[in-house]
Amino acid sequence: MDFNKIVEDAIQFRRELHRFPELSDEEFNTSKRIQEQLAELDIPFETGFAGTGVLGIIEGAHDGGIVGLRADIDALPIHETSGVGYSSEVDGVMHACGHDVHTSMLIATAKVLLNRREEMHGTVLLIFQPAEEKSPTGGSQRMMDEGVFDGREPDVLIAQHVWPSIPVGKFGIMSGPIMGNSDRFKLIIKGSGGHASMPHDTVDAIIVGTQVINALQTIVSRNSDPYEPSVVTVGKFQAGTQHNVIAETAEIVGTIRTQSNGMKTMIKERFHNIVENVVEAMGASVEIEYLDGYPATISSKEWAHQMRQTAVNLYGEEAVPDYRPSLAGEDFGRFLLKYPGVYYWLGTSVGEGQKPLHNPSFKVNEDAFKYGIDVMSQGAIDTLTRLKENKSIK
Repeated sequence: MDFNKIVEDAIQFRRELHRFPELSDEEFNTSKRIQEQLAELDIPFETGFAGTGVLGIIEGAHDGGIVGLRADIDALPIHETSGVGYSSEVDGVMHACGHDVHTSMLIATAKVLLNRREEMHGTVLLIFQPAEEKSPTGGSQRMMDEGVFDGREPDVLIAQHVWPSIPVGKFGIMSGPIMGNSDRFKLIIKGSGGHASMPHDTVDAIIVGTQVINALQTIVSRNSDPYEPSVVTVGKFQAGTQHNVIAETAEIVGTIRTQSNGMKTMIKERFHNIVENVVEAMGASVEIEYLDGYPATISSKEWAHQMRQTAVNLYGEEAVPDYRPSLAGEDFGRFLLKYPGVYYWLGTSVGEGQKPLHNPSFKVNEDAFKYGIDVMSQGAIDTLTRLKENKSIK
C-alpha cells in the first residue's frame, strides 16, 4: 500500500469536488462521483438514502462488530473568494465548511482499510450523508428513516470535521458534548403604520422590535447559569419602507445555541414569554416560528477515549491537547442520539490569515490530509478490535 499515493489522490479528488460544489438535496453529481470511486475499488454500495446519500460496505477478514464512518457531502450558498486555483466554478455555491475534504478523506480511508482487511474484526460502513447544512431538517434522520442501517445496525459511529483554529497535526477529541443544540426562530411583529410626523397614531414595529431584541439579551445575562454555555443571536432585523413612513411590520430572525437540554428548555420558555409579553405591552402582535434544530453532538466516553488513544498512539500526547466545545450545530448529533460514537476535530489551519468556517475565503491546509486519513482508518480498526475485546470479556 502506497499511503502517500492515497493521500495525493485524496487531495486531487477533494479539489475536483471543491470546483463543483452542490447544495443540500442537490448533490447529484457528487453522489455519482462517490459511487464511481467505490465501484473502482470494488466496494459494494447502496444508494438513494435521503435522496443522494450513499452507503459503502467493507467486510473485514474476521467476524466482529460494525463501525460506521460518516462524511457529509453538501456545500453552502456562498460565493467563493478564497483565491485558490481550484476555486468553485459554480456561482454562489462553495464548500466553505470542508465537506469536500470529509468526502475525499473517507474514500481514502476506504482504500487504506481495503489493504488492511486482515486487521479488521468486523465491518466498516462508509456513510456519505447529504443535506448536513440543511438545518433544522438535515439528512441524518432521513437516512435512518429510509433504512440505511437496516440489517447492519452499527455498534459505533465515527465522524471527523476540519477545524480551522487547530494547527495541522493536532486533534480535538473529547467526551461529552462537543457541538451544541442549534435552534432558530423567526418573528413577524405587526404594529400599525402611519406618517412619520404622527407617531401617536401608530404602533411602530421598529420600536417594538428593538425592545424585543434588547429584552432577549437578558436571557443569557440574567436567566442562564454562567457556567452553562448559551447564546441568543439576532442575525436579521428587517422593517420599514422609507424615511417618512412608520413601519407596520418587522421581521426578526435569529438562532439560539445551548449545550444542555435543560438550558435549551429554559431558554425556549423564556424566549416565548419575553417576546409575547413585550409585544403585548407595546400594543402590537407577533407571529412566532420556533424551530428545534440539531441536537447537541455528544461523544460517548468510551469511544472518545478510544479515538483519543488512537491519535496518541500515532502522534503522541501532544497531538491531542485540550479544547473547549463549540456551540456550532451538527447533524451528526442525531446519529449519536441513537448510536454510541465519537465526533472529533481535525486541525486544518493555514496559519496567519485563516478564515473561519462558512467564510467566503475559507481555506483548508491540505497537509492535514495524511493525519485525517491515518487517524480515521486506524481508529476504525482499533474500534473494531475494542468491540471484539468487549464481547470476549462479557
